[in-house]
Amino acid sequence: DDRPARTFNRDDRPARTFNRDDNRGPRREFDRNDRPQRSFDRNDRPRFEDQVDPEAERMEADTWVKATRKSVDGPVNVAEDNGFAALGLSSRLVERLARDGITTPFPIQNATIPDALAGKDVLGRGQTGSGKTLAFGLPALSRLDNGQKASPRRPRALVMVPTRELAMQVSDALEPLVHVLGLRHKLVAGGLSYTTQINALNRGVDLLIATPGRLKDLVEREAVILDSIEICVLDEADHMADMGFMPEVTAILDQMPKGGQRMLFSATLDKGVDKLVEGYLTDPVTHSTDDAKASVTTMEHHVLLIDPMHKKTITAEVANRSGRTVVFVRTKLGADRVALQLREQGVFAAALHGGLNQGARNRVLGAFRDGSLPVLVATDVAARGIHVDDVSVVLQVDPPADHKDYLHRSGRTARAGDKGTVVTLALPHQRRTMERMAREAGIDAVPTKAVPGDERLAATGAVTPSGIPVPEDQVRRVLEGDKRGGRRPGGHGGPRGGGPRGGGPRGPRQGGGSRSYGSDRSGGPRGERSSYSR
Repeated sequence: DDRPARTFNRDDRPARTFNRDDNRGPRREFDRNDRPQRSFDRNDRPRFEDQVDPEAERMEADTWVKATRKSVDGPVNVAEDNGFAALGLSSRLVERLARDGITTPFPIQNATIPDALAGKDVLGRGQTGSGKTLAFGLPALSRLDNGQKASPRRPRALVMVPTRELAMQVSDALEPLVHVLGLRHKLVAGGLSYTTQINALNRGVDLLIATPGRLKDLVEREAVILDSIEICVLDEADHMADMGFMPEVTAILDQMPKGGQRMLFSATLDKGVDKLVEGYLTDPVTHSTDDAKASVTTMEHHVLLIDPMHKKTITAEVANRSGRTVVFVRTKLGADRVALQLREQGVFAAALHGGLNQGARNRVLGAFRDGSLPVLVATDVAARGIHVDDVSVVLQVDPPADHKDYLHRSGRTARAGDKGTVVTLALPHQRRTMERMAREAGIDAVPTKAVPGDERLAATGAVTPSGIPVPEDQVRRVLEGDKRGGRRPGGHGGPRGGGPRGGGPRGPRQGGGSRSYGSDRSGGPRGERSSYSR
């Protein structure tokens, strides 16, 4: 109340004069032609990296690395004591096998082929590397060699396998046998070209080799019809069950005509495999070779207790040896990390896992087979397709989940009767787990303390690496191929080297030497002869 009253009169304000031009300089005359000329080149624009056409990438992956091995040219005399001739196979198949020095069947082949030739359903049980591919491939091709031809989109025989890499190896092993009989075969698998697969099916395929996922996809597209399947083979059925393919497998089997021949090969009968046998095989003849536990007797087993600080160094020392080495890790990131750490210490290694595109996976696996890549770092899932002979060492940087995984990993070495070494690195807290796993796997290996450079490591064949990092362009050539050189003659792409050749093909023997990948008759040029796989 004591404040003086405020009086406000709008008219008391000083008058405001405003002129737009008062504070502005002279008017600027604007001429459109005064602007600097803009040179525009469409190629100068910033742009995203060139996008890869998915089908073009699949086409590139459909061209596999072609490794060669010695094979006799011209006529071959088949000896009277030839084991395959005694089994009743056609003379053309026997001669083609003899051309590559394959004259003595493995036990699973001796047991299986006569019954399979007679058209009986077969249940084969045996570990990886026992010769199963020829055990089902030879009788299947012999039965298809009856003068009939496949109709478009209607194959006459089907081989289902769990992984792309295994499908490629089965295709590669059977390719020369298919051709010598004048038949056609085709591989269909995810990551490979739809175009070549559908075109081949439209021309007619006698033998179809497929993974369950891609085959189901092609069936839904009506690119393939299964009502003419006479022979169906399920290879490594237990691995298909492990990978969750049982719904696809049963859906595919349900579309086949009843009364056809069924052959199933599996190391175990759990996880639904027994139901497949019961539901789809009729009075099967069972043939078993030595079980998976028996196969570990041809290997040396070492369980090394190490401190975490030494793991990187010991991994490099064990992997740094002549011949081929497979290193197992738990995850994709772990595979990349361990491969990089090995290269930093002077050990040429590359990772194989599901994160690579199919072309890169083909090139890595091809380089491992031909010996230009001595060390392969893989996850368990990717290793399902590693069926390579002459692997001298399996190194488990991350211990397996259980004894079955131990046996599966160990099966990458000591194949076809060869010797091999399995080394498992375990941290102190993993000791009890490894002791239990060793008992369940049937191996006699006591966990032993080891440090870098000691005698226990030397017993595994470990050698201290040079410490000179492997140039990154060396592994890039494996992953990306030789971009400058283009494809090899005959249409086959792949690595042109990259690193010392630490053990290539060893000469003709059943399943021996390196595996080769080749296009089949239905999918493109053939190139040179392929070798045989398990």
